[in-house]
Amino acid sequence: MNSLFQAQHWLPPDGEDLHAVLTGWQSTSPGMGVFALVPEALSKRVATLQQQCTHLRVPLVGAVFPALVTAQGFRQDGIWLLRMDTMLPHILIGDLPPDLPGALHAVRHEARDLLRATVATGGSLFGVFDSMLPCIASLMTAVCADQADQLRCWGVNAGSESFQPLPCLFDNRQLVGHGMLALSVPGPTSAVAGHGYPVSKARMKATATHGNCIDVIDGRPALSVYQEVVKSEYGVELTRENFYTYAVHFPLGVVTSLDVLVRIPCGLTEEGAIFCVGEVSPHSSLRVLHAPDLASSRCVSELSQRLPLRANDLPLTVFYCAGRRMHFGEQAGDELRQLVDTNRASAVHGALTLGELDHIDAQGLLFPRFHNAAIVCVV
Repeated sequence: MNSLFQAQHWLPPDGEDLHAVLTGWQSTSPGMGVFALVPEALSKRVATLQQQCTHLRVPLVGAVFPALVTAQGFRQDGIWLLRMDTMLPHILIGDLPPDLPGALHAVRHEARDLLRATVATGGSLFGVFDSMLPCIASLMTAVCADQADQLRCWGVNAGSESFQPLPCLFDNRQLVGHGMLALSVPGPTSAVAGHGYPVSKARMKATATHGNCIDVIDGRPALSVYQEVVKSEYGVELTRENFYTYAVHFPLGVVTSLDVLVRIPCGLTEEGAIFCVGEVSPHSSLRVLHAPDLASSRCVSELSQRLPLRANDLPLTVFYCAGRRMHFGEQAGDELRQLVDTNRASAVHGALTLGELDHIDAQGLLFPRFHNAAIVCVV
């Protein structure tokens, strides 16, 4: 398989063959560990996973996602068990404070050794975050800065697609929310992320923001400016009533010196502020994006070109944004099939996510990027 997972098994909802799968894996890989991807619909099965793995002394980590990625598309009627032949160094931190100083203090205290070892060995950090944690982007920026911007990192957000609180990160003993699960991955794991969304002409300034809420754009209530740009450039009359129907198709883009990061609007206030999936820093430059149709999207081809190690008849790990699936609808499954076919992957496994993370190399310095609407591929 890839450098992260060496075997996979689709566990049916009743979990009938769990014991047999675990003991079979143990017989060939006695030092193995399991990463479990659990759909929200089967979140109560986490307790069974914990009990069985603990009984057999199998190290377990995992997360709850809205749905899982399979060769048949998106499914909620089973659990992915992914085997690591040797359990990776990892840490699970629950109940992180919602503010950046508090969250950063906790991560520095509990994950310091893991982070240092990851950088020292030239590995990468695979992080899974509770999507309800409001400071993921700034937290990872600060964590990477602590490591002199030499930390290779990538990851995804777990939780409920309803964006309601849900304990979604677990190991053998714990099931926690508002947290972070991090694994130190050795060697040349290749993880790439992309969205392929074209940008509008209009450029705006986020005059006032806090966390993932944009209060004011260009000195006016954010919603008013957003409505005007969507109407003038795309001909869509955006109202409070149809906001949730159209916002996923016209996300906001945070313009950086290197690229544009997608932020999907997910809520409004009475005053006209816009909540997004992911933080927006004060004074950020913004553009409205137009999510492409599948025929014009270059995302799959661009991702495949960036994967330095092609799948070549090996399974491919794929994390696919829930907001992207909302935009493409039934065509999201077609995009998955394009991805598998383009990379000649023998199989695909993964999960539907609520935010995605990778890093970019700028003249030898590594900076994390928090995405919406992205696909993350791991070889």
